[in-house]
Amino acid sequence: MPYGRSIRILTYNVHSCIGTDRKIDPARIAAVIAEAQADIVALQEIDVRRHRTGGVDQASMIASLLKMEAHFNPALTVADEQYGDALITALPTKAIKAGPLPSLGEPRGALSVEVMIGDRQLHLVNTHLGLRGRDRVQQMSALLGPAWLPAGGKDLASTILCGDFNAVPVSAAYRLATRVLKDVQLSGNQPARPTFPSRYPLMRLDHVFVSADLAVLGTSVPRNRLTSLASDHLPLIAEIGLGD
Repeated sequence: MPYGRSIRILTYNVHSCIGTDRKIDPARIAAVIAEAQADIVALQEIDVRRHRTGGVDQASMIASLLKMEAHFNPALTVADEQYGDALITALPTKAIKAGPLPSLGEPRGALSVEVMIGDRQLHLVNTHLGLRGRDRVQQMSALLGPAWLPAGGKDLASTILCGDFNAVPVSAAYRLATRVLKDVQLSGNQPARPTFPSRYPLMRLDHVFVSADLAVLGTSVPRNRLTSLASDHLPLIAEIGLGD
């Protein structure tokens, strides 16, 4: 099947825009994204109006710097302060669902949108799973069910699930995902690379999973001075072929 059209996806845990040098700098995160020339950006650990990061709406600020639009889902809300996940793009989008995932530990959530590329509709889900293995299995099971994915995870098409899964490839949560979706880092023409920690990356915790009908044209995990400073995770980029 020819892949005349492609789209670039970036997933990135931005650590509340607090860098490894302890500097709070949303503009630096935006610079990483701009350098990657991503079409759709999935961010985790975004602060909105939190005192600890200066009361800034980080999702809106980063989107504005990139001349894109932001969709935000708070996994945690305390008074006026929020913390959660964002999807940022300049492409036409329609929010489908935003809400919590089952958790006994820190609250976790997911954000799902439809993205239109010409007449092609992509179903994209961004999430940040918990630190406890049992929580991650429950959360991944929920994400792969009918509440979040079309057809309850069966015969999926034009579907992308991405984020910080806190899950290495040998984990139960990761194996659940790869039963119905493919890991872009194992499907492209580059070797799989770790994303955490950013200064000395050792683990693949951040993933992009796609349905079988989508071609993986390439992946990268940019590691340079900027990405080593901007967050404690490195961004993961995937070039996805959509067909003609």
